[in-house]
Amino acid sequence: MKKRVKKRTLSRKAGPRKALQRSLLRSLILAEKIETTEAKAKDISPLAEKIITRAKIGGVAHRRYLTALLGEEGAKKLVDEVAPRYMARQGGYTRIIKRRPRKSDSAKLAIIELV
Repeated sequence: MKKRVKKRTLSRKAGPRKALQRSLLRSLILAEKIETTEAKAKDISPLAEKIITRAKIGGVAHRRYLTALLGEEGAKKLVDEVAPRYMARQGGYTRIIKRRPRKSDSAKLAIIELV
């Protein structure tokens, strides 16, 4: 029986879903703007907000967490370039812009970018 669990599964089991989220987050941090489906964009937006907040706090433990999550170059860019931009901002680091449906399967597309 389906329970009222409040999360998106993206039609994947836990392992592949987490791998997808990590790769989307890594791409978002490195490119600062990616086009994906609307559901995936809405899924990674809160995660991106949380890792940017961790990067703003800084410290060794947060840097190690980010390195494990995003890889060396992703964590370096996040801590050195992205996080200092948002020091005065209290949240709302990402923006989702809805786009036209994809031609092949009519999936709703969206652009997620760093503000």
